[in-house]
Amino acid sequence: MSNHYSPADIAITPPSATYQQAALTRQSQLTKPAGSLGVLEQLAVSLAAQQKRDKPSADQISMTVFAADHGVCAEGISAFPQAVTGQMIANFASGGAAISVMAKQLGAQLEVINLGTAYPVPEVGNATANIIDEQLAPGTANLANQAAMSDAQLNAALAVGDRAAERAAQRHSDIFIGGEMGIGNTTSAAAIACALLGEPASALAGPGTGLNAQGVAHKAEVIERALERHFAAFAADKEAGREPLTVLASLGGFEIAALTGALIGCAARGIPVLVDGFIVSVAALVAVRLRPEVNAWLHYGHHSEEPGHTRILQALNAQPLLNLGMRLGEGSGAAVAVSLLRSACALHNNMATFADAGVSDAD
Repeated sequence: MSNHYSPADIAITPPSATYQQAALTRQSQLTKPAGSLGVLEQLAVSLAAQQKRDKPSADQISMTVFAADHGVCAEGISAFPQAVTGQMIANFASGGAAISVMAKQLGAQLEVINLGTAYPVPEVGNATANIIDEQLAPGTANLANQAAMSDAQLNAALAVGDRAAERAAQRHSDIFIGGEMGIGNTTSAAAIACALLGEPASALAGPGTGLNAQGVAHKAEVIERALERHFAAFAADKEAGREPLTVLASLGGFEIAALTGALIGCAARGIPVLVDGFIVSVAALVAVRLRPEVNAWLHYGHHSEEPGHTRILQALNAQPLLNLGMRLGEGSGAAVAVSLLRSACALHNNMATFADAGVSDAD
């Protein structure tokens, strides 16, 4: 299958204004004071417009976990060894990870994609049979010293994400959730965000897998080295160094690029996306900087405990649904928020109108 992929060539249409207005009209007729269900009303209206339905749904959920390793781990920026990436891929596929449990609880379709690990994925029963093999290399290069990936690898990773969106469309998915796994990927995500937003590393570097204060300080130093290396090539035009695909190739991870492709691909296919925490939100930032039309298709599941997430949410003008102190990744925070989408749809679809119930409307 071809890995050709160009975000600029993909048509993205906005959600339906007709269905939005019909949903707003219905909300005004339901047996409740106007606006009394708050964000749940907004969710239902938004989903109706995105899905082009009178009765929006969050029943059919597609989840894809994109996994890959990062060369920057050579700098000692993680509390966990790189072998964990492959081990967790097997754990996802065998049903033992948090996102696996949530997928089962929600009746969601979960797929796991390996874009390249530094160590082999261990055999756990027949788990490897459930893993989609899209390996591009044994992880990215060390972004502190050189570009994390080549243009060809970037293109291929974006295409992996787009194919995941196509599979979600083929399953007639109501909602898409993208998750990630990759030791070192909070370093990569923070570096991307710093480059795009013009922030210092100290503003966005966080504990990731559990670094102490000294570890976070070292992580910020590594990110600053990466930023200096990246922008050195753009001394005459620093803004050119903030071009999203340039930043993604230089500082990204295969799984972050695949997430970017998936978010754009879902928007192009009319599939609403429930965005997870820090790393997926950075992919969303890249996607929206590339194609602003994507923003109309995104919902934000939760506010991660990872410190840099606050700044990313501000940049996206995003209002997350939950704040539970979570920072696991995998798509887990978004998965927990599915219940809110389902409640919003149930209320919108099944409440009686004032006329149905014989209740007097407000004057």
